[in-house]
Amino acid sequence: MGYNKVVINGVTKIDLSNDTVEADKVLSGYTFHDADGESDTGTCTFDSDTSDDTASAGEILYGQTAHARGSAVTGTMPNRGGVTGTIATKAGTYAIQAGYHDGSGTVEIDSTEQAKIIDSNIKAGVTILGVLGTYSGETITAQTKSVTPTFSAQTILPDSGYDYLAEVDVAAIPVVETPTPGGGTTITVG
Repeated sequence: MGYNKVVINGVTKIDLSNDTVEADKVLSGYTFHDADGESDTGTCTFDSDTSDDTASAGEILYGQTAHARGSAVTGTMPNRGGVTGTIATKAGTYAIQAGYHDGSGTVEIDSTEQAKIIDSNIKAGVTILGVLGTYSGETITAQTKSVTPTFSAQTILPDSGYDYLAEVDVAAIPVVETPTPGGGTTITVG
C-alpha cells in the first residue's frame, strides 16, 4: 500500500493524488510514484521528442530505420554505392540518379574519346583538357599546269602525286590570218 499524500501539522508536504504520470511516459528503467503513491518503473524506450522531425523515408537509406514525428520510419533511399559513368561527346552529360553515393564513384571521358585527345591531333598552341597541341598542318604539294584550250569542255585536275592545283595557265586560242588570192583574208581559229 502506497501513500499519495503527506500532511504535517496541517500543511500538505507531498500530494500525488492529482499526478497524471504513467509508466509509458517515463523512460524505461527509471522509477517513480504514481497518483496512488505506488512505486512504478518507466517503460518508454524513446529518448527524444521527434514530433518536429522532418525526415522522410526517401531521405533515409533503404532498409535502415529511424523515428520521425513519433513514428518509426523505414528508409527507401537507394544505396548506389560507388557509381561510375562516362561522357562520349563534347556536350555530353552524366545524369546522377537520386540516392546515397559512397563517394568512391567517378565520371570520366570515354576511353575511345580520351585516345583522340593527343598533342598531334590538336592545333599547335591550343590546349584542350590539359593537352597542348603540336599539329601544324600536313605537307602538301601543289602543281602548276599549262593547258591548251579546246572547243570541248575540259576538267583540269592535278596529276598523281599532287594535292591541288596552285595555278592553271590556259594558252590563247590560236588565230591564223591567211591572205586569199581574191584579195580577202581567211581567218582560221583553233
